[in-house]
Amino acid sequence: MTQLGNDPHSLPKKSEDILELIKSSPTEKIKVAVTDIDGVLRGKYLLKSKFLSALESGFGFCNVVFGWDSSDVCYDQEVEYTGWHTGYPDALARIDINSFRQIPWENNLAFFLADFESSNSKSLSICPRQLLKKIISQAHQMGFSPFFGLEFEWFNFQETPETLAAKKYQDPKPLTPGMYGYSLLRSSLNQPYFKALMDELHQFRVPLEGLHTETGPGVFEAALLYSDALEAGDRAVLFKNSTKEIAYRFGIMPSFIAKWNVNLPGCSGHHHQSLWNLTEDKNLFYSSQDPHGMSDTFKHYLAGQMKCLSEILPLFAPTVNSYKRLVDGYWAPTKVSWGIDNRTTAFRVIPGSSKSTRLETRVPGSDINPYLAIAACLASGLYGIKNKLPLNEAPITGSAYLSSHAKSLPKNLYDATQKMADSPVAHELFGKEFVDHFTKTRFWEWRQFQTAVTDWEMKRYFEII
Repeated sequence: MTQLGNDPHSLPKKSEDILELIKSSPTEKIKVAVTDIDGVLRGKYLLKSKFLSALESGFGFCNVVFGWDSSDVCYDQEVEYTGWHTGYPDALARIDINSFRQIPWENNLAFFLADFESSNSKSLSICPRQLLKKIISQAHQMGFSPFFGLEFEWFNFQETPETLAAKKYQDPKPLTPGMYGYSLLRSSLNQPYFKALMDELHQFRVPLEGLHTETGPGVFEAALLYSDALEAGDRAVLFKNSTKEIAYRFGIMPSFIAKWNVNLPGCSGHHHQSLWNLTEDKNLFYSSQDPHGMSDTFKHYLAGQMKCLSEILPLFAPTVNSYKRLVDGYWAPTKVSWGIDNRTTAFRVIPGSSKSTRLETRVPGSDINPYLAIAACLASGLYGIKNKLPLNEAPITGSAYLSSHAKSLPKNLYDATQKMADSPVAHELFGKEFVDHFTKTRFWEWRQFQTAVTDWEMKRYFEII
């Protein structure tokens, strides 16, 4: 019988084998988690007997996780799903047994993800993981198997939650000084942390294809090994949370904020993607007949993302801070543009072999909810295929920042959210219930920002005005 251990490849894959492993384990607790609208992992420990019962019938999880923001402040009553007007009842959470993992930094504790269901046992429309599963199902119905691989940049600081709070979140001390992209020197300086990330994330079934320093003080970049779209979303959500848990042991505080310093590049969450016919082991984005190796399916998919981008931008840029990353000259796109291996464009076509040809969507920041960002890429790409949208725009060569014909993206969260709320395309892609709920949470985020008195305002106006 398979035993709990360090090798992720030795873990059982079949549901019945996973169940038998859990039953036979002497450990009496299990960790389960769900993801809220902001992509924050929320969870709890369950007694094994409670967990086994929950596998059969689900378990209650307070639906406030869709009624408050990332700081646990409850939304006003404009959010219809839950609030003071509903009394915040339990929602039904259903454990996905195939999400089974073991947490190596918690003595190989068993871990599972869960999805939310509505009162009539249907998928809850505002649950991010359920939304992604819905879009994946549409892809399967069209004969496509979508694969994604996400990359994240994030800054690391010599802080703890306590020290940074005491400093009122001002002037965090970077892990290392200077601009050292791809530096073997800087990675060796923090080698134990680097090693823990590579080894323990692999054991947690969140394998990293690459890990290196980026340009900036204390900034790293990780490329998650590609997988099917749902697994890619799971890995991305778990990567962000797990990196923080691992880092705490080393007195390090990671941050996935999109832009923490105006003088430094922001943090991206790039999405690599392709559609496959698994029966024929065929990458449907590749064509040997095209100068750039792009099939018609690829061109339609890209055209769909370009058409929809400005109308679904909050799924890629969900916070007020997100838009401070999307500025010219800082490695982030600012216009609806595409190019061949061009890192100044929103969409970077990566031509290659029949195996490696793919699209990189460069708009998302590291502050995304990965389930929603993957769903946005896939849904808008499928929209282009369904409608056979032509790729009319020529690829940009040189700097997309200087392009005079490419359309600029919305400049702030309010404008982007208003555009999405009014968009028939967004409602077609994701459904009215999700769009209404999500955009109201983004308007809430904007209003919270509008009422805040910032350090910039204090410095600028306190004395002189």
